[in-house]
Amino acid sequence: MDVILHIGAHRCATTTFQGYLRLNAVRLTREGTGFWGPGRTRNGLFSGLSDAPPAGPVRDPLRRARRARGRIRLNLRRSADAGLERLVVSDENMLGAMGANRRAGGLYPAAGERIARFAEAFGIMPLRLALTIRAPEIWWPSALGYGLSRGAPLPGSAELEAIAAARRGWREVITDLACAAPNAQILVLPFEVFAGRPDAQLAALIDRAAPNLHSRDWRNPTPRLEELRQLRPDLDLPDGSGRWQPFTPVQTAQLRRLYEADMAWLTAGADGLARLVTDPDKTPAGENPPTPDATRGRRDEQDRRLAGAG
Repeated sequence: MDVILHIGAHRCATTTFQGYLRLNAVRLTREGTGFWGPGRTRNGLFSGLSDAPPAGPVRDPLRRARRARGRIRLNLRRSADAGLERLVVSDENMLGAMGANRRAGGLYPAAGERIARFAEAFGIMPLRLALTIRAPEIWWPSALGYGLSRGAPLPGSAELEAIAAARRGWREVITDLACAAPNAQILVLPFEVFAGRPDAQLAALIDRAAPNLHSRDWRNPTPRLEELRQLRPDLDLPDGSGRWQPFTPVQTAQLRRLYEADMAWLTAGADGLARLVTDPDKTPAGENPPTPDATRGRRDEQDRRLAGAG
């Protein structure tokens, strides 16, 4: 049984993808594709791998990890015995907590050690890691805005400057993943291509056609400015509507340049560490491909519809 770990990232339409898989679970099971989502993975299955030790007396982390590995492998055996040919496990918290990015001022600082634990727990099953990435000048406002809607404080100018100046981009995250799971195939899917298209995303992960039913059901969108002002009247948020952008134009340009460098690296082959998944609906270019703006990857009129996907 092939295992595909869909590890996120947060704010990259992961909730939409999981909802699509859940609503199509019966049909997918008939076709040999199983699905574990947060409703299962966060109900004790991953306890000991993706969370901190419980409060109280110190618990042996190695013992907790061994117990988690046993639970996972028992459930894998049951899935394989049920006749599944492939299993999609989708939980963005495998990659790390979204709040940890803000505390570190960079993308997923503990991605390597976390994914190493999951790769070891899943054992010798043929393994794929699927990572969706998003332009950081859009990803960070989405993540910060989501945090505000959950009671987080407003970021100050020094924090925003530190985030914009950080050099840890998606390339560094992907390199950490490759070191953590050297035998796994890593697939990288740009949000700008696959947002709002969970069927195309699933087809890319399992190498076969996927159902289009429920493929346009949007979930967990980023709160817009008008919503944030209603949710957090205690904050000094700007007037206007649409997407909240806390970064200055200079900081936005810094973040965009980092993503351009990451995309150029992926397009050039990512040093053999990962494969960039391209748009399945577009004909491959010839020897001299066009060079569109890598930070957007979609038409301007689509941006307003897609940018808020969670």
